[in-house]
Parts: sequence; C-alpha cells; structure tokens
Amino acid sequence: MVAFLVASVVLAVTPGAGVLFIVTRTLDQGRVAGLTSVLGVALGNFGNAVGASLGLAAIFAISPTAFLVVKYLGAGYLVYMGVRALRPKDILQASSSAPEGDVVRILRDGFWVALLNPKTTLFFATFLPQFLDASSPALSQSMKFSALFVCIALATDTVYVLLAAKAAPRLKRLTQGTSMGRYVTAIVFIGLGIWAAVSGPHFPRV
Repeated sequence: MVAFLVASVVLAVTPGAGVLFIVTRTLDQGRVAGLTSVLGVALGNFGNAVGASLGLAAIFAISPTAFLVVKYLGAGYLVYMGVRALRPKDILQASSSAPEGDVVRILRDGFWVALLNPKTTLFFATFLPQFLDASSPALSQSMKFSALFVCIALATDTVYVLLAAKAAPRLKRLTQGTSMGRYVTAIVFIGLGIWAAVSGPHFPRV
C-alpha cells in the first residue's frame, strides 16, 4: 500500500494534459470553474478506472479501431471546446461563483475530456496490476486502488487550481481590455485536441 501511495502521489503531481486543462479553465473562468473541472475530471477518470477494471482496456489492446474511435472523439471534443472559447458569450468573468448552468457545463466538459481518453484506461490497466495481491479478488482490489488514486489526483489537482486562482488576477490585469485570454484558452484546448489525436498509445499522466 505504501508503494502504491508514493507512486500515485508522484504521478498525480506530475503536470499532464488533465492538469493543463484544469489550470487553463481556472485562469480563464475562475476558482469555482477550476474546482468544478477538477470534479468532472475525477469522475471521468474514475469511469476509466472502472472500465479498466472490467476489461475495457483489454478491448482497446486487441482492437485498434475501438481505441482510435474513442481517441478521436476525445480529441474532437477538446478542439470543439477550443473553438467554443473563441465566442465571447461563452467566456465567463473570473469570480468566486458561477451560474448553475455554467457549473453543469463545466462539470460535463471535465467529465467528457477525461472519459474520452482511452489512454487513461490503458494507464489504469498497466499501473494497477503491479500492486494487486494474487490471494484476493482482483476486481475489488482494482476498484479500491482506482478510487484511492482518483482521490489523490483530485487533491493535487485542487492545489493546482488554488495556485492558478491566485495568479489569475495578475494575469487578468495584464490582458485587461484585450481578447488575449480567450485566444490563449482556445489555443490550449485546440492544441490539447491535436496532441491527443496524434500522440501514440503510451501511458501519460492521467
């Protein structure tokens, strides 16, 4: 268990596509949006963990078509969010609260970005078996470790959000009166989508 905790913390604090997505959302839309994205990403990651535990990763491993379909759906969703960010009406002012409809949309975005990433499922399928006890049921162990890892990642992602929220006012002042903020957001999301589409089936940070 100690080895799993240490490995999970190291993986969770290593910035990856998920962290970049969350930080960008925080800088663009504020602390509540960032924290909502953290929850959405955590739910999506746990969905991937469940999929790995139930054997979805095995399907991806033997079916390149299934992997590519989900991969390109996820990449397309990121690009869609980048294009949507260019619309002024979709850009929220940074604040400590957000309208309910926006919170639901942000939660949904984080969930789908994480869920539509088959490499995350493969990551769980590769990482978790190293810590399973052969004398105990694999499914229950896998679910327990998956939930623990998601909680650790949720905690570290929350720290990233809080740090980004502190930096946001200064960045807002630097870009005040310009459209730079939403262009940066669009570039990041579209770049993440392109990266997700062209990157190989290795196992990056969740």
